[in-house]
Amino acid sequence: MRWLISCLGLIVLSRSAICYFITVDAHAEECFFDRVEAGMKMGLTFEIAEGGFLDIDVKIVGPDQKVIYQGDQESSGKYTFAAHLSGVYTYCFSNQKSSMTPKVVMFNMDIGETQRPVEHTSDGKNADDTNHSKIDDMIKELSTSLWGVKNEQEYMQVRDRNHRAINENTNFLVGMWAFFEAMVLVCMTVGQIFYLKRFFEVRRVI
Repeated sequence: MRWLISCLGLIVLSRSAICYFITVDAHAEECFFDRVEAGMKMGLTFEIAEGGFLDIDVKIVGPDQKVIYQGDQESSGKYTFAAHLSGVYTYCFSNQKSSMTPKVVMFNMDIGETQRPVEHTSDGKNADDTNHSKIDDMIKELSTSLWGVKNEQEYMQVRDRNHRAINENTNFLVGMWAFFEAMVLVCMTVGQIFYLKRFFEVRRVI
């Protein structure tokens, strides 16, 4: 029973991954911070939900102010790396190239757990039973997979909403263009009838 409680705790605490929605105004930059220890696995996944051409500038900066990753005018992306130093890591989304359109960004900062030191008893054996360790490892892998599936589902929902908006906008433009063409044809038909009527009209001089 004790190992079951610890396993359930691992599912909740083994990984920290939260999805956020933010709005980045034109000529603005939004930054977020995470304090981690050296060697921890970190990841950033993002998707532009709304705004302009669905692109934004992304930058990840380490505690030593070294740029770890930088992307310009990206619509979506996924970047994973291991923390090379202990300290505060910065994630920034910049919309400074946009003149007037704000951008809605969905992103996820994924932080893995640190390696726990293996405890030994006085007789040299591991403190946890081997079977329990295997179960813990399997639960960690399951937790990682579940987080991945959850994130992919959220990003698929955002992509579906973006594509549906593009399709609806395209259908509206096609309908308006068809209506414009119909009005032009009607006007040309009426004009031709009026012209021909005047051309064949017989005028009498009294």
